[in-house]
Amino acid sequence: MTSIGTGYDLSNSTFSPDGRVFQVEYAGKAVENAGTTIGLRTPTCVVIALEKLITSKLLVPGKNSRIGTVDRHAGVASSGLVPDGKHLLGRARDEAANWRKTYKIPIGVHALADRMASYVQAYTLYSSVRPFGVSAIVGGGSLDDGEGTKLYMIEPSGAYYGYRGCSAGKGRQLAKNELEKLDFDRLTAKEAIAHAARIIHTIHDEAKDKEFELELGYICLDDEMGEDKKGIWQTMSGDELARIDTEAREAAEAADEMEE
Repeated sequence: MTSIGTGYDLSNSTFSPDGRVFQVEYAGKAVENAGTTIGLRTPTCVVIALEKLITSKLLVPGKNSRIGTVDRHAGVASSGLVPDGKHLLGRARDEAANWRKTYKIPIGVHALADRMASYVQAYTLYSSVRPFGVSAIVGGGSLDDGEGTKLYMIEPSGAYYGYRGCSAGKGRQLAKNELEKLDFDRLTAKEAIAHAARIIHTIHDEAKDKEFELELGYICLDDEMGEDKKGIWQTMSGDELARIDTEAREAAEAADEMEE
């Protein structure tokens, strides 16, 4: 039985006869057409990287970041509709602030992902709203509660899963193939950052896609990246990001030449 074109896609509060909610599926298509975001988790660090497609040469480089800090120990990035991602980041910050105010401790990464997912899922229940057109990757870690590093991805349906490596966006399948080659248990923080940047450059199709800027965020629970950065979410910028971007581009080009 087919439901396409029969009116079941006019509201996200209506199931089709074969049990589908088309508006949620359409939201997933918005994610599939967006720039790629990846996340990877090792025992001591979480890294999130994304390709921010440049839609105009008039945009100021380094601005309009898609990776945001939620609390000292957690960050969020998204693929899909940019305003939806900004709104979801704001909601995540509200949840983290309310948790601190109520319990006097930082919110756990799992609790943060759970609350964000519940918020996203609520937008799939009513005909007066539409689903979020984003998939959000939530990463973080803590030294205080023994939680260690955590990585979750929240889908437009509100479903969320814990990952060692995950991807969203138009290059998600190619990114997944590259992530599956990594030995997450043995990666250091610097190696994880280098691999994340390389994967973004590897999956970017220069013939089809627009130019992009690399964005990187991470948290490291040991002192490999510096004692002052230990256990604190960092968003890379400036010379540090430029160096990693250059090295990743060269590594991706070298790998392409070897394959040829």
